[in-house]
Amino acid sequence: MANSLEVRGVSLRFGGVRALTDVSFAIKDGELFSIIGPNGAGKTSIVNCISGRYKPTEGHLFYGDRDITGLTPNARASLGIGRTFQNLALFHHMSVLDNIMVGRHHLLKNNFLTGSLYWLTGARKEELEHRRKVEEIIDFLDLQSVRKATAGTLSYGLRKRVELARAMALEPRLILLDEPMAGMNFEEKEDMARYIVDLNEEFGMTVVMIEHDMGVVMDISHRIMVLDFGKKIAEGDPATVLADPHVRRAYLGEEDEVLVDPDDAPPAQESAA
Repeated sequence: MANSLEVRGVSLRFGGVRALTDVSFAIKDGELFSIIGPNGAGKTSIVNCISGRYKPTEGHLFYGDRDITGLTPNARASLGIGRTFQNLALFHHMSVLDNIMVGRHHLLKNNFLTGSLYWLTGARKEELEHRRKVEEIIDFLDLQSVRKATAGTLSYGLRKRVELARAMALEPRLILLDEPMAGMNFEEKEDMARYIVDLNEEFGMTVVMIEHDMGVVMDISHRIMVLDFGKKIAEGDPATVLADPHVRRAYLGEEDEVLVDPDDAPPAQESAA
C-alpha cells in the first residue's frame, strides 16, 4: 500500500524553544492514524506542519510522491488535505449550511466575472451541485435539524460536528482532526467516533487524528504514534503502543516497577510485646 503522507526528520523551533525534534513517520493510504502524547508534546505542531500553518525548521513532508514542504495551506487544501481545529474556527454569525458551503470554495470553477452572469455561464448549475454535496454531508452527520440555525447558537458538540462537516466539504483524501472529541460528553464522543470510522471506511479518507481519550484511540485507530517533549517515543498498532513502558511513563504517568527478590527483602520488624 502506498504512502499517503511521509514526514522526514521534521524539527520545529520557535526562537530557542524546540517544539519538534527530528520527527519521522509515514501514513499509508486508507489508514486511521492517531497521534497521542501529554499536553505540550508537539501534537498540534506536527499537524500544523502537515497542513502548512507552520513551516518546519528542518526536514521535509511528502504527500504521495510530492514534496509539499514549501506549499501554502491553500495549495495543500487544493491537493486534498483538509483539517479541523482544536479551537473552533466557525463563522458564528453564519448558518450551518453556509459554514459548510465555505468549505467548498476550493472546488468552485466560476470566478467573479463568470459568476456575475449567473444564468448564462453555468454558475447556477455549479451552485446547485455544491449544495447537493453539502446536503449529503448534512445527512451523513445528522445535522438536518440545525441546517438553517446560526452556528454560534449551537451546543459545543454540534459545533464540533459542523466543523467536521466543513472539512468534509473540501472532499479531502487526507483529513487532519485536531482533538475532534474535546469537551464532548460520552454520547457525543460515541457519535463522533462512529462518524470518523465511517469517514475512513465508507468515504475512503485517510485520517490523522489527535485525541486524548485513550479508550477511543485504542478502539478505532489502525496505528498510533506517541510524542513526548517534541520527540517520537513510540509508533505501532494500539496493543504494542499501550504495552510500551516509555509510553506508560510519559502518557499514563506510570513508574517502572521495581522487582525485589524475597531473599533480599529486609526482615520484618517484630512487634513490641
